[in-house]
Amino acid sequence: MSMLNTNIIALQMCSGINPDDNMATLGEALNKLPTARPMLVCLPEAFLVFSKSGHDTLAVAKRITHYKQQLSALCKKHNIWLNAGTIPEPHKNNKYFAASHLFNSQGECVATYNKMHLFDVDVADKTASYRESDFTQAGDDVVVVATPFGKIGLTVCYDLRFSGLFSALTRQGAEIILVPSAFTVPTGQAHWQPLLKARAIETQCYVIAAAQYGTHQNGRQTYGHSIIISPWGEQIATLESGVGFISGYADLNQLNKIRRDMPVQSHQRFREHLL
Repeated sequence: MSMLNTNIIALQMCSGINPDDNMATLGEALNKLPTARPMLVCLPEAFLVFSKSGHDTLAVAKRITHYKQQLSALCKKHNIWLNAGTIPEPHKNNKYFAASHLFNSQGECVATYNKMHLFDVDVADKTASYRESDFTQAGDDVVVVATPFGKIGLTVCYDLRFSGLFSALTRQGAEIILVPSAFTVPTGQAHWQPLLKARAIETQCYVIAAAQYGTHQNGRQTYGHSIIISPWGEQIATLESGVGFISGYADLNQLNKIRRDMPVQSHQRFREHLL
């Protein structure tokens, strides 16, 4: 299968607190997709449920199999690969993983990454204090999976600030790195695009960041600015505000030329100190 001119879609959403409503919104968006195949559709963090409390998200986690079956059916219906942003997967001790699943076009879940770095920070916005670890269990595994689009590495939102994870993904062969996100407005204005471009440039990977945008039912405000970035750090497509999708192509010939001309991975002298 050719690796050239393969469609990659990043869907920007304004998810609410009701997972059934969010699934309906996703279904409507998928009906509007371009016709080119194969296609990879990337959803934002917390696309399924953007709750007011961890208790509410935990309740969704306990019936998550129902929603995963719906996602599988959508992949088969539309003949798409789907990175389902994050959905809550039950753990223990009343916690859940923020799980990023990758489904193939047959509706099979071929990879799962559990968000490794949890957002326990204070931010100058209406929410002010975020303590993701109260209900979310941190993951441990670095995940890269071979696909028709190239080798895909999985991350989530706050992971973006930890370059060691991205270096580990590259050492495992990643060529495309997904960053489903729900960035706050203050941190997004300050750091979103610089961090994404830095991760693309230093890993020499395509970076696909599907984002939440707007004022949500849970009171949160998110930054949007979904973006696709080339391995040279070029902005291929972006959607600053509103809901909708952007598209781009992962040209692995371009990626391989960049890596051949500037072989930074082979020049790396701190490999043994990285994750």
